Amino acid sequence: MAKKYWLFKSEPNAYSIYDMEKDKTTFWDGVRNYQARNFIRDDMKKGDQVLFYHSNAKPNAVAGICEIIKEGYPDFTAFDPDNKHFDPKSKTDEPAWFMVDIKFIKKFKNAVTLEEIKNNTKLKNTRLVQRGNRLSVFPIKKAEFDEIVKMSK
Repeated sequence: MAKKYWLFKSEPNAYSIYDMEKDKTTFWDGVRNYQARNFIRDDMKKGDQVLFYHSNAKPNAVAGICEIIKEGYPDFTAFDPDNKHFDPKSKTDEPAWFMVDIKFIKKFKNAVTLEEIKNNTKLKNTRLVQRGNRLSVFPIKKAEFDEIVKMSK
């Protein structure tokens, strides 16, 4: 199966590329959108590459690369009433939400800002810049992934 490429958004005050670099691996929990859940549950595979994006930041920017190391499994935070991601409708025998595990690959020396991405004609059709795209995880094309990595150098 061909490797896929993804962009994961995180607010740096909640979890940043610096946290990811320190932790080395983490589970990507708390996704509460059905389309994003379907990507996690059905499409993300071990070995897929992830661009780690800082959202609600100054500036918004792609900050590094991670890799999926464990494919979709039930998001256990949905079952914990003390967790901010608790969902009383999600049941252990019928989970509504899923997550993946990722590992840190690298932090960009130069984060690639949203403004730089918008100004790059090769990235004009990437989902990140499309109007109305509010998903926290979504697929990107290999060419888009490669272009953003190139821009970070």
